[in-house]
Amino acid sequence: MTTFIQLHLLTAYAPANLNRDDAGRPKTAFMGGVERLRVSSQSLKRAWRCSETFEDTMGGYIGKRTRRIGIEYVYQPMTDAGVAEKMASAAAEKIAAQFGSLKKDKNASSVEKKLEIEQIVHVSRYEIDLIKQLVDVLIAEQRTPGEEEVKLLRKEQRSVDMALFGRMLASSPEFNVEAACQVSHALGVSAVTIEDDFFTAVDDLNKKEDAGSAHMGEQGFASALFYTYICISRDLLIKNLGGDEELAKRVIAALTETALTVSPTGKQNSFASRAYASYALAEIGQRQPRSLAAAFFQPVREADQIPAAIVRLKHQRESFEHAYGKCTDAHQELNVPEGQGTLAELLAFVSQ
Repeated sequence: MTTFIQLHLLTAYAPANLNRDDAGRPKTAFMGGVERLRVSSQSLKRAWRCSETFEDTMGGYIGKRTRRIGIEYVYQPMTDAGVAEKMASAAAEKIAAQFGSLKKDKNASSVEKKLEIEQIVHVSRYEIDLIKQLVDVLIAEQRTPGEEEVKLLRKEQRSVDMALFGRMLASSPEFNVEAACQVSHALGVSAVTIEDDFFTAVDDLNKKEDAGSAHMGEQGFASALFYTYICISRDLLIKNLGGDEELAKRVIAALTETALTVSPTGKQNSFASRAYASYALAEIGQRQPRSLAAAFFQPVREADQIPAAIVRLKHQRESFEHAYGKCTDAHQELNVPEGQGTLAELLAFVSQ
């Protein structure tokens, strides 16, 4: 049977704009009849995957998500080495086309734009190394690649972020990777009102008679205690990593630490909105996973939201177990307000 690791996090943010919509305002969602602050799972995963915390632990096991494969890994290195632009462009087109369809923009103003692929694609570290090795050969021999040489997609030696979050290639579905990790949108546990900050910037060299602002603007912000749910299939993660159980344990620990300590990057310079989780519940078991978001369909209205939300979360877990029986085999808590548990203990638990 599949073993699932589930993480339930409560993270408090002071006024911030962590994840913006198309109008630049904090993202929201309606739940339980009220508007809640929201951070999308895409925003969370990118912040975690690109963080120093994750990088320091996983090092050379992290891939890249990009449309610029042909430009960054082929065209630029070849032209920098003195290869003719026409030859470098032809080589870049052949290699990039293996990862996705090239853009069909007749009005593209530069060679670089013409070499981008239509959709962003996840490329493993191993595949990047293979591209670089091929480009070195092409530079040395002053030629474009052959049909067999450009078959660079690989099923083996996947990057850890690809193993966690998956890969979808419409043109080459045999190289798709099923994500071993599912991440919810982070939702505020209480109702929210988005506020607007009107701000001005003053020119330091203004003369006294010209005391007006040099710039005026407006930005939205809000505060919330967020509930985030993460579910990891340990068996699928091991499979995605080619059966490497020790690496899978390191990945789970790295993701857990990152999820507890790394914030989305939106408007950090304006709000310094960096936070650690105030509460984390980790569970391991083989039964069907379940979120505990139902605990917050009725918005938390207490002034002291963190302890109230923790009580709600625990009660929801107990209610599920009363109705369905034991849902997990073991669990571990990190409760900052109560001084219960440590990050080290939690990481040891999830990576056992």
